[in-house]
Amino acid sequence: MVLIGAIALVGFLVQSRLKSKFHKYGQVGLSNGLSGYQVATAMLNHYGIHNVQVVQGEGFLSDHYNPQTKTVALSPEVYNGRSVAAASVAAHECGHAVQDDTAYSMLRLRSAIVPVVKFASVVQQWGFLAAMLFFGSFPQLLLIVIIAMAITTLFSLITLPVEFDASRRALVWLDSTGTTRGMEYDYAKDSLKWAAMTYLVAALSSVAMLVYFILSYFGRD
Repeated sequence: MVLIGAIALVGFLVQSRLKSKFHKYGQVGLSNGLSGYQVATAMLNHYGIHNVQVVQGEGFLSDHYNPQTKTVALSPEVYNGRSVAAASVAAHECGHAVQDDTAYSMLRLRSAIVPVVKFASVVQQWGFLAAMLFFGSFPQLLLIVIIAMAITTLFSLITLPVEFDASRRALVWLDSTGTTRGMEYDYAKDSLKWAAMTYLVAALSSVAMLVYFILSYFGRD
C-alpha cells in the first residue's frame, strides 16, 4: 500500500509537471508560425496519408488519434496554437496515424483488445464493489476482479511502446523537416518526454495494484 501511495504521488507530480511544461512551451512560438492544425496536416501529407482528418476536439490536453474513424482530434489549445507545445502534441498524434498507416504491430494489438478492455474495466469497477461487500461469503469475487485488472494492466503495458514510438516518429519528422529548429526541437523533445512519463507511471500503478490484489487473494486466510 505504501508503494501504491508513492506511485500515486509520483503520478500527481508528473501530471503537474506535464501541465507546467505545456504551459511553458505554449508560450514559445514556432519560428515558422504554423498552427497545430497546420503541423498535423503537413506531417500527414509528408507521409502520404490522405484518409485521416484533423479535427478540433474539446477539453485540455484531450488530444488523441482514433484508428476507427481515422481522425486526429486536437484540443483547442493545440489545434489553434502556434507554439512548440502545440506542434509537438500535434506531431505526436499524427505519429499514431503513421503507425496505423504502416500497420505498426503494437498499435494493431492495442486496437484489437479495446473491446475486451472496456468490458474488463466495467467488471473491475463493479466487481471490486461487490468483493468489498461480499468478500467473506464469496472470495471468488476478488479473483474475478484480479482477472479484469490483469487485462487492463496488459493494456497499459502495451500502450507504452505505442506512445513512445509515436513520440519518436514525431521528433524525427519535426527535426528532419525543419518544423522545429534549434532550441525548439529540444523543447518539443522535453514536452513529449513528460507526456510519455504519465503513461509509464500509469502502467506502474496498474501493475502495483494488480500485485497487491493477487497477494491479498492468496493471503486471505
